[in-house]
Amino acid sequence: MELSPVKDTLRIALVGDYNPDIVAHQAIPLAIDDAAAVLELMADYDWLTTPDINSDEDLVGYDAIWVVPGSPYKNTEGALIAIRYARENSIPFLGTCGGFQHAILEYARNVLGWRDAAHAETDASGRMVIAPLSCSLVEKTDDIELRANTLVAKAYGQDVISEGYHCNYGVSEDFAAELENGDLRVTGWDEAGDIRAVELVTHPFFVGTLFQHERGALAGKPVPLVQAMLRAARG
Repeated sequence: MELSPVKDTLRIALVGDYNPDIVAHQAIPLAIDDAAAVLELMADYDWLTTPDINSDEDLVGYDAIWVVPGSPYKNTEGALIAIRYARENSIPFLGTCGGFQHAILEYARNVLGWRDAAHAETDASGRMVIAPLSCSLVEKTDDIELRANTLVAKAYGQDVISEGYHCNYGVSEDFAAELENGDLRVTGWDEAGDIRAVELVTHPFFVGTLFQHERGALAGKPVPLVQAMLRAARG
């Protein structure tokens, strides 16, 4: 059996509405460049605004998809199309902050059949899967406990990490119970037991985090999950 060729140049889709004032958007190119250097490969990335994404055709040819922070997105459906495309086509996927939230929203609607699944930031009706946090995590840093032997834990090489946030929304208590038995598993919690990371166990690399690990690149720190995404994309 022939092995698939290893890719030396990767194409990464950064799905979100670019804003130079968003700290995470400043960090993401550095995180990708640093990870690519560690892995000794080339990685090109394109910022795709959510209004630019109207069908799967807009995502063909990318080796990985990262749905970035910055919600509410200008076109929620564009973000959901990108997430579904990555999920259904085994494309390495990373979702941070808003990307994490919308990955859960897409899973609720298209896998669990919750057609009325809603995000409280943009929808006042329906069943809330993403709800306001009891305590804001805007510019906060906290410890996260990782489930052992998961993609996230293997990327970090440890079971407890400390990362920063910039968000006001997370998984609702009602929906959290729905994640106990499905393929989208909770792989990270804060000290109170609230969900901070998920991954799809039926997928080669599909990871979402509420925390913004990419920010570490601004301080010159390695970003383990970006390295893991590029490694998965390289094959």
